[in-house]
Amino acid sequence: MRLRRPSVARMAPLPGADAEETAAGDARIGNWALALWMLLLTVAVVLLDALTGEDLPLIPLLVVLPALASVFCTIRQTTAVAVWVTLVVSASRIASTGSFWDVLFLIGFTALASSLGVVACAARIRHATEVARLRSAAVALQRQILRPLPIVTRQVCAHGLYEPIEEDRFVGGDIYEVVQSPHGTRVIIGDVQGKGLPAIGVGFAALGAFREAAVREPELTSVADSVEDAVVRHNAFSAETGEADRFVTALVLGFDGGDRVQVVNCGHLPPRLLHDGAASVVTLHRTSVPLGLADLSGEARAAEWVGFPSGAALLVFTDGVTEARDATGVFYPFDDRLGRWVGREPDQVLEALQADLQSFSGGVRRDDVAVLVLSRPPDGENAAGSLGTPRRNSPSK
Repeated sequence: MRLRRPSVARMAPLPGADAEETAAGDARIGNWALALWMLLLTVAVVLLDALTGEDLPLIPLLVVLPALASVFCTIRQTTAVAVWVTLVVSASRIASTGSFWDVLFLIGFTALASSLGVVACAARIRHATEVARLRSAAVALQRQILRPLPIVTRQVCAHGLYEPIEEDRFVGGDIYEVVQSPHGTRVIIGDVQGKGLPAIGVGFAALGAFREAAVREPELTSVADSVEDAVVRHNAFSAETGEADRFVTALVLGFDGGDRVQVVNCGHLPPRLLHDGAASVVTLHRTSVPLGLADLSGEARAAEWVGFPSGAALLVFTDGVTEARDATGVFYPFDDRLGRWVGREPDQVLEALQADLQSFSGGVRRDDVAVLVLSRPPDGENAAGSLGTPRRNSPSK
């Protein structure tokens, strides 16, 4: 695989829309469309009311319109619907021959029901805004903790694609890190079991432990054991607040600049080797339990060596890629698609993968996507070299 100066990783933008419009969601209705529908429904109900006469008055049915508007519309739109319905009902009843108290009761009931619709809309908007703020804060925190890509060390050039899911309860805990140490370059990519803020907490605990152990520990298995201990400690702390235990599937890799890479597989998906125009699954024979579950296994974690020939690249990823589905529920054919892009630059592979995933899933994702393409850096380039400090890309989509 040819190498060139890496581009900045692609990352999904943070939400920046107006709070009320965001809370209204994709189902919100334009003002002109809303006015047209209101006029058509009003005319239909008034005509039906005129046809049925006093025996079966249908005008009161208009009170359901503010309730419907409160589900799909903004507060301003719902208020306009409520005022419109109140005026129409009042005008129709005043023009009728009913008794004064009947007319007054109906107008009062319409005004009350319409007001409740506005209150319900305001409550929905307020709740949705709070959830959106919490979700945005969680995603922003993820991006601040995870270093921007690319990361270039003396042994490795790491291009990456990271797209956190931004739908409240689906916020995930994918992690990655590349650390230059006295023992070579250490890399981790992991996926925390479960979703939500608790999953992010476990991911951060694992990430912090890896950053320290990657520099301190001479053995790669000791690095994995240190991360294991951090996950166990975090689970013990979380149990005091009623949270369930969580584990982390992860690959821990060590690069020393040679033609082999050391790998500790903690229940994670195996990497793919891109070399000589083909993409192949790297067979790992020593897979251990995920991080946080070592007590369930009587075997110590073991490292193994896999080939990393000159000109090759290792692609590591989380299950947000392989478990993506199309509209019919079919899983993404990752290996078939990956074979089409071998021979391209690392950033071009990531661009093609990102676009293909988006097209295949129809833009609907239910998990974070994290992918690293690991290759040897171009001659003379390293973390302290001409690339300087990687910058974050501006939010765009």
